[in-house]
Amino acid sequence: MSAATRTIVVTGAAGALGRAVARRLAAEPSTAIVLSDVDEAGLEAAREELGPEATAETIVADVGDAVQVGALVDAAVSRFDRLDVMINNAGLLSPNARMHNLAPEDWASAVQVNLMGVVHGTTAAVRVMREQGGGAIVNTGSISGITAWPYAAPYGAAKAAVIHLTKIAAAEYARDGIRVNCVCPGSFSSAMQAELPDGALEAIAEKHPLGLGSAEDLVGAFAYLAGDESRWTTGATLIVDGGYSIL
Repeated sequence: MSAATRTIVVTGAAGALGRAVARRLAAEPSTAIVLSDVDEAGLEAAREELGPEATAETIVADVGDAVQVGALVDAAVSRFDRLDVMINNAGLLSPNARMHNLAPEDWASAVQVNLMGVVHGTTAAVRVMREQGGGAIVNTGSISGITAWPYAAPYGAAKAAVIHLTKIAAAEYARDGIRVNCVCPGSFSSAMQAELPDGALEAIAEKHPLGLGSAEDLVGAFAYLAGDESRWTTGATLIVDGGYSIL
């Protein structure tokens, strides 16, 4: 049995943001972290970053598969007895292209991971949280779901749906003591941007008054929404974008 009194699941934990969020939350007292991703090697590296003192497990799972996400949540509960926070963070970028140059599979993959991954994580978490008397769900949206980002239609459309889904879930489960909120990052340095065309990242940086951020600039928002200080906050979209959306 673990001495932890709070259990948190983080999907997309092998990526820059997931790793940063996991490091922050794992450092909080009496917290157990379950890290999940499709990248097994990256997942193990993320676990090592937490250090031997952290109470943590790793589980490989594809968020686009409802069965795998259900098994992930079940495994977390089996190991730590409860699920207090579900952070639906896994995501992928769509190809950099105008809509007429995108294939149907480009749309399908963006929707399956970025939107349905949140649906699967939310429904699996709700099943547990309703029985235990509440919990918190934090979804990773994107500023691209609020503003128009050309050449990224599948990604932006899916993230816009995540933002709205957050509000609907918040309304549906508030009486169950479940809070559902969303963090919308601007652009920050991560491996997801490695495939952008030359010069694209510099052009994006110029649109952020505070410049490009890092994953560490975002973790405070997740920690707030996952913690007791946000106990009267639900259905919120917390924008952390270096000022991108004010222009």
